[in-house]
Amino acid sequence: MPIYHQLGTIPPKRHTQFRKSSEKDAGLYYEEVFGTIGFEGMSSLLYHTWRPTQVKAFGEPYDVSPKIAVTHNLTMRKLIGFNIKPADDYLESRVALMVNRDLVIGLAAPGNGLMDYFYKNADADELLFIHRGNGKLLTFFGNIPFQSGDYILIPRGVIYQIEFDTTDNRLLYLESHAPIYTPKRYRNHFGQLMEQSPFCERDYILPRDLQTHDEKGDFLIKIKKQDHIHPLTYATHPFDVVGWDGYNYPWGFSIHNFEPITGRIHQPPPVHQTFQTDAFVVCSFCPRLYDYHPLAIPAPYNHSNIDSDELLYYVDGDFMSRNDISQGDMTLHPGGIPHGPHPGAYERSIGKKETQELAVMVDTFRPLMLTEAALGIDDGRYFASWTDE
Repeated sequence: MPIYHQLGTIPPKRHTQFRKSSEKDAGLYYEEVFGTIGFEGMSSLLYHTWRPTQVKAFGEPYDVSPKIAVTHNLTMRKLIGFNIKPADDYLESRVALMVNRDLVIGLAAPGNGLMDYFYKNADADELLFIHRGNGKLLTFFGNIPFQSGDYILIPRGVIYQIEFDTTDNRLLYLESHAPIYTPKRYRNHFGQLMEQSPFCERDYILPRDLQTHDEKGDFLIKIKKQDHIHPLTYATHPFDVVGWDGYNYPWGFSIHNFEPITGRIHQPPPVHQTFQTDAFVVCSFCPRLYDYHPLAIPAPYNHSNIDSDELLYYVDGDFMSRNDISQGDMTLHPGGIPHGPHPGAYERSIGKKETQELAVMVDTFRPLMLTEAALGIDDGRYFASWTDE
C-alpha cells in the first residue's frame, strides 16, 4: 500500500470551506472524496477548481472485449511478445492476451508523444511494467516520470495521460478487478514495510509537479467500463486540482530497486513477491547471488501448479531455468500439470554463483483463458521443450 502523501494547497480541516482567495465572497474550490471499497478503503481528498461533474456530451460506446479463443487451457505456451505490432494510439496499442474473471494481461507497443485524449479505467486497477521506453504519466494527482524497469500502479478511477519521449516502447500491463497492494507479509500492523521486506517506502516513485489547469472547453475522456469504451466530453480540464492529500493515488516502483532474498538453498517464488491481490500475485525475478550451500542446486525444483496458473514475462538477461528464451517472450504454465527447469538447466546451474536474469511473474488463482491475439504469437512448440528427444 502507498503512504500518506500531499501535493499542492489544501485547507487545514477537511470537509470545510476552501475559498479561492481570502475574501469571504470568493468562490469555493470543490472537494472530492476519491476512495475505494465504499468509504472503507484507501482514499484521498482532492480540491478542484471546477466541479468535477460537468459532462457536456456522451459519445457512442464501443466494445473492446477480448476475443477469447481458448477457454479451457492445459497447454504450456510461449508467446513471442515482441511480435505485438506497434500502434501510435495508446489504447489501440494495448493487446489483451490472457484473461479470467479477475484480470486482463496484455502487451503494448505505443508510439511516442502525448495522448490527445484522457483515459480512465472505471473497473480495474492498472499495473504497467515499462519494459522499454521512458516518459511521464500525467494525472490530476501530479506527474510520475518513468523509465525502463518501472512498475506504475494506477488505481481505478484515475484520469490519466501518458507521454512517451521514446519511439521503441514496450509495456506489460495488467487490469485487476481487485485492488492491488504491496504484499501483506512485508507489512506490520501499522502498514509500514518491515525491515525484512525486499523494498521500502523510500523506493516509491510518488506523484510530483502538480499542475493545475484552470481551463474550460471540450475535453475528451475515454472511460473503460464493462469492456466498453465510453467517450465523454467534459466542460473543464480534468487536471484542475489545486491540492490533495491521502493514500489513494498512482505511484511507481523500479524493479531495479527490488532486493532479492537469498539463502543457503533454493528459495521458493514467494520471496520474489512484489504485489498482491485476492486473485493473483506479481513477483520480480532480479539479479541476485545464488544459493551457497555446498551442495546447492540453484535452478528451481520441479513443481506442480496445483492452485494457480503461472505466467512469466522475460525482460533481460539469461533466465537460468529456461532454454531458448528471448526478451519480450511470455510463457504460460497452467495449473494442473507440473513444470520445472528445461533439460540441462538443472545440472547447468550447479556451481554457478549468480544470475543476471530479470523477469516478471504473475500467478493467478483462477485459470487463464487465451485470446485470439495470444494464439497469433504462440510459437506452438513450447509444450514439447521438456522432452529429452
